[in-house]
Amino acid sequence: MQMLRPAPINQPWCDALFSAKAVGKGGILRRSVRDVEREIGRDTLLREVRRRGFHLIECGDQFIILCNDGAIRLHC
Repeated sequence: MQMLRPAPINQPWCDALFSAKAVGKGGILRRSVRDVEREIGRDTLLREVRRRGFHLIECGDQFIILCNDGAIRLHC
């Protein structure tokens, strides 16, 4: 089993992610798991999503960030 080293925090990448127009509109962000792990690391993403009160879904090789704090209902 391969151990992943923590990614160095790329603050400009993180800042750019959370300054997207979708964030201000309560929309959705999507990033590949590989890109997130390379640029800021999974733990940093989780911390930033929680700090903002957003929701994070991992599906396949994608992270989906719901940029609002509303209730989630999964229909199927």
